[in-house]
Formats: sequence, structure tokens, C-alpha cells
Amino acid sequence: MEKTTSSTSRRKNMRSADRERQILEETVRFFAEHGFEGQTRELAKRLGVSHAVIYRHFESKQALIERVYEHVYTSRWRSSWNELVVNRSIPLEERLVQFYREYAQCVFEYEWVRIFISAGLKSYGLPERYLAIIRSRIIRPAVMELRHDLGLPERLPSEPEEELFWGLHGGVFYLAIRKFIYATNTPEDVDRTVVRTVRSFMSGIRSQIAADD
Repeated sequence: MEKTTSSTSRRKNMRSADRERQILEETVRFFAEHGFEGQTRELAKRLGVSHAVIYRHFESKQALIERVYEHVYTSRWRSSWNELVVNRSIPLEERLVQFYREYAQCVFEYEWVRIFISAGLKSYGLPERYLAIIRSRIIRPAVMELRHDLGLPERLPSEPEEELFWGLHGGVFYLAIRKFIYATNTPEDVDRTVVRTVRSFMSGIRSQIAADD
């Protein structure tokens, strides 16, 4: 009985920063399981705190969702990826192989995938914001780098050119969807599968871009 009392006391006396981190980490798991329609009262029960405690640290559910977005998505984006894609000292195919291998290590995670899909279904706007980052920092630069490799005139990527690279990006991400959304069999060696996907894409993209120009 003393252990329970002591444990309860520690929870009540938790420092503000620790409490906020605890709420955020449990919220990530909660939203991954229940989607953004999950009620904060249920979240409070899981945390073993009153509903008011959550709103003492996060002023609204939307504010909590924003923090989840920052914690799960933007905080994991590596600035080195932006530089990698345009580093012409490395062949473009190798740049994309390296990017998607590292990217897969970040996104092939239960919480990451399920929250991303849930946010899109409920129109919270988070996937659109994240995909805008993918487009501006990866998709468009990759198209322009390929045009440079092919000796084509420099210009902004066309929609068809971008769509080809979205196909590559979607192909990699679909592995994670199959695993964490559909719960179907996926390759055990994700890294090798990602490498093969990128190399297969690059083997055909050059002729397609040149033919469309």
C-alpha cells in the first residue's frame, strides 16, 4: 500500500516539464491507436490525471495536435537531407538511395504512419503541410538535378516531372502503409527493398524525362 501511495505522490509532484513530456509521449501513442477523434478525457484516464491537467500544459486539443506534429514529424526532419539532394559531388542515384534509406528508418514506425493517415482522413491539414516540405526540399530539387544530369535547359519542374518522383516517394512510403495500416506481409529487409525501388525507378526515369522535354 505504501508503494502505491509513494507512486501517486511522485506523479502529483512531477515537475512541469516532465509532466508535459509525459502527456506528449502518451498522446502520440493515444492518437496512433484512436486517431484524432480520440477524446482528451480518455487520454487523461490513461495518464492517470485529471482532464484539467492536460489543459494546464496545452491550451486546447488543437495545440496538443500541433505539438504532436512537431514531435513526430518536423523534429525528425534532417537538414542534411536538403543538402544531400543537391550535392553534385555524388551521383544523383546514390543521393536518392541514401536519402530514402535514411528516410525509411525515420518513418517506418507505428505512430508515425498511423497518425499521418489519421490526420489526412480527418482533414487536420498536417499531411498537406508535411508533403509541402517533401515537395519543396526533395521532389522539386531532384527533378532539377536530373534535368541537369541530362543536359536539359534549367527551369522549374513541370507537373508531370514532379508526378514521376512522387511515384517513387509513394512507392517507398507504401511499404510502411502495408505494414502499419493494412497489417499485411512486408519484406523483412526494408533497407534492401528501398534500395531496389530507387534503383529501379532511376533506371527508367532518365529516358522518360528526356522524351517529355
